[in-house]
Amino acid sequence: QNLLSCMVEHGVKYAVFSSSAAVYGEPENIPIKEEDPTDPKNPYGATKLAMEQMFKWSAMAYGIKYVSLRYFNACGAHPDGRIGEDHDPETHLIPIVLQAACGERDKIAIFGDDYPTPDGTCIRDYVHVCDLARAHIAAVRYLMNGGESGIFNLGNGVGFSVKEVIKAAEEVVGRKIPTVIEGRRAGDPARLVASSEKARQVLGWEPRYVDIRKIIDTAWNWHSENPKGFAGDDEELDIDIDELIDKR
Repeated sequence: QNLLSCMVEHGVKYAVFSSSAAVYGEPENIPIKEEDPTDPKNPYGATKLAMEQMFKWSAMAYGIKYVSLRYFNACGAHPDGRIGEDHDPETHLIPIVLQAACGERDKIAIFGDDYPTPDGTCIRDYVHVCDLARAHIAAVRYLMNGGESGIFNLGNGVGFSVKEVIKAAEEVVGRKIPTVIEGRRAGDPARLVASSEKARQVLGWEPRYVDIRKIIDTAWNWHSENPKGFAGDDEELDIDIDELIDKR
């Protein structure tokens, strides 16, 4: 609310919001489209949906135009390994798997192998961070060129199971990654796969990283050089945004 109030006060008319596929909860249809029902199952998804509603109301009241980008599973790293994914605690599958490959974890917990999927593990749609960066640029250009407010899914449109991701990671790193089967986590849908056709048609956006092995390879370039994350790394990062996006 404070952000929106400041936008109104200072005459800021455009916003691009990083939303999430978590707003859908347990989807009724696969692939998921933007007009499908939203029913978040956790506070994270609920707050994202609440922000989308606030942008909608602000658009009606104050003329703010916005684009909400619903990320599916963001992953990967800068292709040359300078920037990677480092959370504390880490909760995302690919960095957890690669931490195990680096020896920073003993094994990987697979939460449930009895889902209604081909191998029994959850299926997710993985989208590379550089593709997400390009989508943000496309959204800004769309708004500044007169585009109307809208919501867009960002995903590859292809799902990979937990076991498939681990197998792909093993192929990338060239070693076996130990796993253990544990119980399901509450609120984990069996499948989350995006339809990003609207983003293709309206924003002109299309993911370039569609091979899960190539996505993992970019992450491995960073994790293998930074097994403990950014801890103790005081090197100043110098990233040229032109390396991440296409100017066209």
